[in-house]
Parts: sequence; structure tokens; C-alpha cells
Amino acid sequence: MKNLRNLALILLFFGSVSSASAQGYPYRTLENNAWETGEKLKYKVYYESLLTGKVNAGTATLEVKNSNRLFNGREVHHIVGIGKSNSGFDFFFKVRDRYESFVDKQGLFPHLFIRRTREGGYEKDDEVTFDHKNLKATSRSETKKISRYIQDIVSASYYARTLSADTLKEGDNISVNFFLDDSAYISVIQFQGRQIVETELGKFRCLTFKPMVATGEVFSNPYPMTLWITDDENKLPILGKSAVIVGSIKMELIKYSNLRNPIESKLD
Repeated sequence: MKNLRNLALILLFFGSVSSASAQGYPYRTLENNAWETGEKLKYKVYYESLLTGKVNAGTATLEVKNSNRLFNGREVHHIVGIGKSNSGFDFFFKVRDRYESFVDKQGLFPHLFIRRTREGGYEKDDEVTFDHKNLKATSRSETKKISRYIQDIVSASYYARTLSADTLKEGDNISVNFFLDDSAYISVIQFQGRQIVETELGKFRCLTFKPMVATGEVFSNPYPMTLWITDDENKLPILGKSAVIVGSIKMELIKYSNLRNPIESKLD
């Protein structure tokens, strides 16, 4: 559903640039102490309104898989995101989504993004190849100019998790660029400070963000979403909540495995 696709945007964050020579071109190199191959996250997706109450709408998974593919001689992480509505919710809106990103292991930028979207009567299939040296992104239909190290909607969250939030102050605005549907977008994310959040998994110290989205038939204001991320080295997206025109949507982490670090933000 369009709501599920828009929820992916709440995982977008900030940017930084550094570089090191590799494969004949000075691609950047970033340190990653937050996640590793094998990590798997599972979420419940709820819809809630006065008319329906709280409805368990579906599930979403994010997994970092091992890959033997090379892009320009460079090794990659294969990150797969899957969204699926429950059988009981299929009658109202059937969702079968799959997103894949092949992310450079050293620079944490995407080489290839694959999309298979099935949301109600809407279908969209695409593959986008990123050429960060020549600043081009090529999809099934177009080739567009891009900024270097632009992210797709899957790679952005994993890239952001490797960055430090130590210097952020409440109220700071961060600009983000990402590529979707043959267009480059610039969004703004507001840092809202630190909070304690309680979920099915327990209580956690969290960093709180509000990503900006486009207004329209789904969202009535530019900052309807709030995202909570564990305040530890993993920086797990643990809860996302979005107010829509009628009701709200919540995406809550219910299961995780093969984390790189202990969850030191957990309070009980």
C-alpha cells in the first residue's frame, strides 16, 4: 500500500562524505560498527482509527544477506526488505512488496536497487543502476543525473545507522537526498531529542526523529511521522508512527537476530 511505501521514508537520515582509493577511483570509505551480514529485523504493521480500532495490517522484514556479486570489482551487502499484508487485511488492501539494495561494503552507497511493488491495484517493477563516478542513475525507463553517493530508500537507513548522533542537538535539521521513481529528492529530518519508548520487546532509550514527507492524499502535514531508534551502537529502528488523513499507522520491531552489538539501550 502507498502508506507502507511511504513508511520506508521514515528510515532516511543524514549524510557525510569521506574517500579512499579503490578500484582506480577514489570512492569514499566509511566505518561501519552498527550492523553486519546476517542481521534480520521483523516488524508488525498496525493501522488504527476511531472506526476500525487497532488492526494488525501486516509484517515487514529487513535482512542483510551475504552476496558473491561484485560491482566494478567491489564487494557488496545484499539488503532485502519485504512487506506483506495479513490475509485478513488483504480484502481491504493487499500488499506484496519486495525491495533490494546492493550496497558497497566500503562506501555504504548503492550500486543496484530492485523494486517489486504490489499494493492493491498498483504495480511497479524497476531496477536502478547507480554510477557514482559519472553521476548517473539508470532505471528501466530513464537515465538521470544524480549527486554522488545518493541513496535509495533501503540503503539510506543502513547508511544512517553507521553515523554518530553525539553532536546532534534537539531541533537540529538535517538535509537528505535520495532517489525514487526516476527522481532525486531532498528531504529534511528534525532531531527531536532522546526519549524512553516501550514496545512489545521492552523499554528502550531512543533517539527521536521526524522526517519530512510530501503532503497530499495520504499525509496532511509535512512532518506526520516520528521514528525512534535505539540509543546504542546498533541504532535499530525500533518504532515508527505516522498520522495519515484518517487514523495512523505504526511499525513496531518485534524480533531481531544476529545483531553486531549488545543492545545497551534496553532498560528491562
